[in-house]
Amino acid sequence: LILNIFYFIYLCSYEPVWEIIDKRWENQLYRPLHAAAYYLNPQLHFEDDFKKDNGEVKEGLFICMMRLVKDVGVRNKINGQLLEFHFAKGLFSMENAINSRKTMPPAEWWEMFGDGCPELKWFAIRVLSLTCSSSGCERNWSSFEMVIELHDFICVS
Repeated sequence: LILNIFYFIYLCSYEPVWEIIDKRWENQLYRPLHAAAYYLNPQLHFEDDFKKDNGEVKEGLFICMMRLVKDVGVRNKINGQLLEFHFAKGLFSMENAINSRKTMPPAEWWEMFGDGCPELKWFAIRVLSLTCSSSGCERNWSSFEMVIELHDFICVS
């Protein structure tokens, strides 16, 4: 009887629900595109808490670059230009560029100040301009609703 009570409590707990939510979260938000957007966003890149030495972020950036930029020569140019961006050299070091990092939308910032790094500018604008799809969210909610219905069925029965 006691084991049945504990089993019932386990079934009615939210642990299985959180496991599903966490799995969906990891599958939807830990993507190379998100890492590249994080790295290339001037609003985030020049903050003190920016994860500049995070291998996961850089790996995502380079995976995204390999997927979006097929030409190895262009990727090599972008690699060199990333240093100019990272260390805020050239146009990136100008007062206007620094002051507008947080006030301009990231893709517009790149349009305005990325001219010294044309390949990186193209890549950054492409990454930062990609629109989000709601299909992943819709899938998440339909799965979540199914779990809640199952949870309610088990706990009520």
